[in-house]
Amino acid sequence: MGLDQLSERYAEHNRSERGAGFVFARPEREALFRRYVGGPGRRVLDLGCRDGALTQAYLEGNEVIGVDADRDALAEAARRGIETHWADLDQPLDFPAASFDVVVAGELLEHLRDPRRVVGEVRRVLRPGGTFVASVPNAYRLKGRLLFLFGRPPENDPTHLQMFSATDVRALLGAFEDAQLHFVAGRLVPLHPRLFANDIVFAGRKPR
Repeated sequence: MGLDQLSERYAEHNRSERGAGFVFARPEREALFRRYVGGPGRRVLDLGCRDGALTQAYLEGNEVIGVDADRDALAEAARRGIETHWADLDQPLDFPAASFDVVVAGELLEHLRDPRRVVGEVRRVLRPGGTFVASVPNAYRLKGRLLFLFGRPPENDPTHLQMFSATDVRALLGAFEDAQLHFVAGRLVPLHPRLFANDIVFAGRKPR
């Protein structure tokens, strides 16, 4: 699929399923992403930034480049003051090695054909000691397990190509130090995070 076709697909999906400015689990994810991005003065690469609605949480005082396949969404991100880059994130990143302090990938990896390759690219473009912070749906939450048990797909988003458990996330962070996982979005999360959280926010640091 060419980049123009990919852009059209995601533009239609974002309009019909989410709407402009939508951020899943906004309060929890904003707080965690802001904490891990830090700043001011950080150079940040935001992969899958969409229209920049979440990016705003860590934009002030930092230099942020947002990357997405949805050209329409990027136009809105640019209006929010974000430098934008149109790209297919299943392709190698068009940035030099060791050029960012932080790389963000919020609700992105589940949409990609080869998440491990993309995480390898993240590590390449991060400076030593730089931070990778991301989030993915918790595909193995209780609701998903029950749907599967009754013969129904645990995910109904046609753009999702991958499903992640906490174990999968830790594997993705294998080349990073100080791995941190946070289970968010769900009233019953305190009872059993892995079973009741709808989302996993995670972070790690590139070794110096």
